[in-house]
Amino acid sequence: MKIKNINFFINTIINKKPISKAELIGGPLAPSINGVVNFYSVHSGTLVVAEVYNLPKTVPPKDNTPAVNPFGFHIHEGNTCEKGDPSDPFKGAMGHYNPANMPHPLHAGEMPVLFGNNGYAFLVFYTDRFTPAQIVGRTVIIHQNPDDYRSQPAGNAGKRLACGVIRAV
Repeated sequence: MKIKNINFFINTIINKKPISKAELIGGPLAPSINGVVNFYSVHSGTLVVAEVYNLPKTVPPKDNTPAVNPFGFHIHEGNTCEKGDPSDPFKGAMGHYNPANMPHPLHAGEMPVLFGNNGYAFLVFYTDRFTPAQIVGRTVIIHQNPDDYRSQPAGNAGKRLACGVIRAV
């Protein structure tokens, strides 16, 4: 079987300018996190390219404590990454981006988890749940724990580690 779109997607990443992007900053729980998430317009959807540095070290699940790594990764409704309360950072990012009011995990802002490898993560995926222009002014959040893709209303991914406001390029 021939993969039809791989060359198109790679060419887009290398040669095209993203339509929107978020520069990630770490919060009080993981201040060293930094990175960028680029959003490219392709076909009738979006190619998302994320590169993240200084993610926390892996902590396997123990007893009733969830794993740290992989990390939940979502677009949120809010428009600010003000750190605020150190015990509950980035509250202004609000909940998951969900313009159609769908149950979890069908929110438009639902994205695959980030797998940290010695603190580094790289992720590329395609989605038709939003366009790059529709999410300008929203936020990207990295959570402490993996999304379970079941729990309502938002997947039980834990505290917010990093945030980035999505801006037009």
